Amino acid sequence: MDRLVELDVREIELIFKSREKCAKSFRVTNLMHAMPVAVSLSTTKPSLFTFDQPLSIIPHLSTVTYTITSAPMDQPIISSTPDSVVVKSSMLPTGKAQENDLRCLFARPGPRVFKDATIPISFTGFQVIKFLIGRAPQFPDMDYLINRSIPWCNQAQLTTLLRSAILGRDVRTVLALIDAGADVNYAEPGEKSLLSVAIDAGSLEVLEALFSSGTVIDNSIDLVHEAAERNRVDLMKVICKGLSEADVNCVDSNGRTPIHVAAAKGSVEAVRLFILAGGNPNTVDSTGWTPLHCAAEKGHLGVVEFLLECPEFNGKYVINSEAKTAFGLAAENNHKHLYDSLQLGDLLHRAARVGDVNGMNSCLLQGANVNSRDQNGWTPLHRAAFKGWTECVRALLGGGADVDAADEAGCTPLQCALEAGQVETAMLLVAKGAKAEVKSLRSCCIPVEKLDRLRKHRSLSPV
Repeated sequence: MDRLVELDVREIELIFKSREKCAKSFRVTNLMHAMPVAVSLSTTKPSLFTFDQPLSIIPHLSTVTYTITSAPMDQPIISSTPDSVVVKSSMLPTGKAQENDLRCLFARPGPRVFKDATIPISFTGFQVIKFLIGRAPQFPDMDYLINRSIPWCNQAQLTTLLRSAILGRDVRTVLALIDAGADVNYAEPGEKSLLSVAIDAGSLEVLEALFSSGTVIDNSIDLVHEAAERNRVDLMKVICKGLSEADVNCVDSNGRTPIHVAAAKGSVEAVRLFILAGGNPNTVDSTGWTPLHCAAEKGHLGVVEFLLECPEFNGKYVINSEAKTAFGLAAENNHKHLYDSLQLGDLLHRAARVGDVNGMNSCLLQGANVNSRDQNGWTPLHRAAFKGWTECVRALLGGGADVDAADEAGCTPLQCALEAGQVETAMLLVAKGAKAEVKSLRSCCIPVEKLDRLRKHRSLSPV
């Protein structure tokens, strides 16, 4: 015979509670038909685990219940080699013995002492899962430990753990808890939804897991704005894909759409995503700001240029509640790199067209691109030369204008001046280095004496 008793468990599972004693009862049955058996219970860590009856006698064919109790501890002990309960037994023909006799009996190994079982001790339950969340690198068998503890948790506990697992970006535990029955749509009054928690955590995998679990969306407005606030385009894509009812034109408490938020963050990709999803880039918030205002205030050139080139956008000159355009906000915040895109380029062209030297100088001082082009490829110098505004031409050249800039048809400012018969302007351009042939200049009826003077200053190609 290799054993005298039998246990009704193969593992001792203690439901862990922080700073409390944890207890578990189990039964031991005497397998002998006609003889009592002495039993010894011990553990590999006697300082942590105790028994109510470490030494006892079981009558023949009888069963006795024992209780193991753990010492209070802050955190559960989890290791690859768990502690164990060691069960030893010995036949006791007399059926009677004092405790000291039993202690002496099991203190010395011999043929009369049987080692009936070694039962592992483990902690389990809600607080064990809570302890394990986010600690996967420390516990290679974490999935096993989580799944073993799940049956000891009720739905409310599973849902609480789900929130912790989402915050911990622990996608495997999230999936395990959802499969076990955690309520993905539950939130205490005043709490964020679990989808919002996933956005806070910034885990793409966790967010996708929640969507695939059949999560009901009741606050898609907040979700879209929250993802935009975090400037996470990957999260925005998952939300727009996962929310068939998502409204990308929804507004927050300030009347701002997700496009406003993305523009303020400087994310061209996010602005493009929301517009492709049906977002309106022309929506104004409660203070009259368009997304362009938001981008201009922060100095985001990429978003400014994207919106200005977007066919759906027509709010370049919208004035907010403070009577400011997007250009006004850029100027207020000294974002000179935005001036040309927002307005100064247009103003500079207009000044060149009407001969407004003062306006032109003002634009140049504010940072306007002196070589900016209109839809035909004309620079302000083309326009001033064609109109014959000599002082404007002089100011533009002084501001660094390209004297030989060619438009889409290959025409330079000098050719524009010649075609319009602007002799004085053409002479000035030549004097400032514009490439030309004498034949072209003669065709403009420039007097011979003026051509002679030009030859003294420049080397003109002969006819």
